[in-house]
Formats: sequence, structure tokens, C-alpha cells
Amino acid sequence: MIATPRLTRYARAAGGAGKLPPAELERLVDGLVGPPGAALLTGGRDGADAAVLRLDPAAGGRAVVSAAGFSAPVVDDPYDWGRIAAADALSHVYAVGGTPLMALNLLGWPRDALGTDVAREVLRGGRDAAAAAGCLIAGGHSVDDREPSYGLAVTGTADPDRMLRPDAGAPGLPLTLTKPLGLGVLGARHRATGEVFPAAVAAMTRLNAAASGLALARGHTCATAVGGTGLLGQLLRIARASGVTAVVDAAAVPYLEGARGSARDGFVPSGTHHNLAWVADRTDFGRIAEEERLLLADAQTSGGLVVAGEIPGAPVIGELVPPGDTALVVR
Repeated sequence: MIATPRLTRYARAAGGAGKLPPAELERLVDGLVGPPGAALLTGGRDGADAAVLRLDPAAGGRAVVSAAGFSAPVVDDPYDWGRIAAADALSHVYAVGGTPLMALNLLGWPRDALGTDVAREVLRGGRDAAAAAGCLIAGGHSVDDREPSYGLAVTGTADPDRMLRPDAGAPGLPLTLTKPLGLGVLGARHRATGEVFPAAVAAMTRLNAAASGLALARGHTCATAVGGTGLLGQLLRIARASGVTAVVDAAAVPYLEGARGSARDGFVPSGTHHNLAWVADRTDFGRIAEEERLLLADAQTSGGLVVAGEIPGAPVIGELVPPGDTALVVR
């Protein structure tokens, strides 16, 4: 067992909560990202989790999927963090209905402060998560950095006629969530107190392969991964891309044990506040309290999929309806 310092103390923000605020990111890339062409099926302005490029029919008619995900540590255990970061990156491929084939490590490391033995544990966790996905890690890239960061650049394949995408939603479809929320607030509590939440680690290391496969098997076409922009942020992307309104039944949304208490105690990452600010003027919250709003906007790391359609064993949390005065309604 390697004695390690608390990894989360080396980062300004952990996991998905460390992403650029969504409103700021939209301004940053405005005008720099073109719409998908005939071959680029997703990855332009549609808010998809991965880029999907249709190959020439002579190459078999398949599509290549390209995605990347990396972040600062969301847990202190280096092996668990490696597994979580890898699972998070792989989720981008599963979110479009793809199958990951190969990945490259992306590692930023303060080697003088943490040493290479700790980095090796992170890479071992990433290797094991990728292996569970049937994905080969073939090298990668590393830099000596002030803060630790880790993730994967993933390449996969998909059937261009059987995909999941944010612009394929339609009125009348139910919304299903495949993992409980609360990963951001529990991560903030872990970072502040050192308290460990095994259920959160189990959720973050669970691959979205099964959920993606079930969605495709049932003929669903619209989905996205719940990540750093939170559930409401991802639903906003579906609503905008599909031209619908997403209605959320707040009472039906599942949370990890301890999530509500953590939010009540003030363990809310800055990324969650940014998410709520981004969706606020496009959401009808009715009488939903501020604490509930924050939980629905909570910045997740390696969260589940939100699917327009029913998935066996996963709760229905709302529905898509014809477009109204707001893109989102929470009741």
C-alpha cells in the first residue's frame, strides 16, 4: 500500500465541478465550431458527448467515435480516481451509442509534490477500467503540471443508423435516469472532510455500457451523459437541440445517500452554482426550493445517462413535451 497525501487537496476543483462554467464555455467557442457536415454526424453545435464521423461505404459503412475526458481528482484514493476518470471518459462514447476500442492516457502530474508511484496507481486504475470496457490503452501523453489531472482520449465505433444523440428527442417520450445524482456535493464533502462515500465511488466507477446497450436495444435514439453541467444542463441541451421542453418530476429523481444532507450543510461545489445560473432563466422552477434546484444542477463526475425512453430498472424522472415558454420545467 502506497502512502499518499490527500489528492483532492491538490486541485482547485474536483472532477466534473472543475469544468469551465457552461455559459463561459459557450461564449468561448461561439463561432469556432461549425455544424456537422454530411460525414460528421455529431460534434458540431448539437451538444453531443462525442464526435461521430461516418466512414466511407468502402470502409464498411461504420462510423468512428472520438471523445476525450480528463479532470482533477474527485477522490483521494489514486487507484479509484484512475478508475473514475477512465469511466467518465468512456461514458462519452457510450452516450452516443458507441463501443470504445482504444484510448490514450492524458496525465498532468506535479511529480515533485506527489511522486511517480502515486501516478502509477492512477494509471493502473485507468487501465483496469478500460480493460473492463474491452478498450485497449495504447500509450498517451503526460506533462509536469502544478495540479494533478487524468483522463483518456477514446476512439470507438458506432452504427450510424443506430445512435444516441441529443437532437433526436420528441414530445411524448419519457425521460429515464440511469444513475442517482449527488456526486458533486458528496465530492465536495469528501474534499473538505476526508469522509469516504463507497456508494458514490461504486456509482462513478460503474460503466454506462449496459445502459447504452439497453437504450439501443429498445430502439431509443436520444440520450446524453450527465456530467459536469449537471442533469438540468444536459436536459437543456436536449431541449434546445430537439426543439422540445423537458419536464422534470423532482420527486422522482434519485439521489445517493448523504447527498441532500451535504447540500443542506453547504457542501456545494462552485461548478454546481455555475450550472444553476446557466439554466435559471430558461427554467420554470415553480415552487421548487433553492436546495432542490442546486441538487438538480449538481456537477456530476462519471454520472449516468439520461435517455428519452424507458430503460428497465431505471426510474422515469420526467418527459419531453412540445416547446413552451421555457426549455425546462421542474415540478
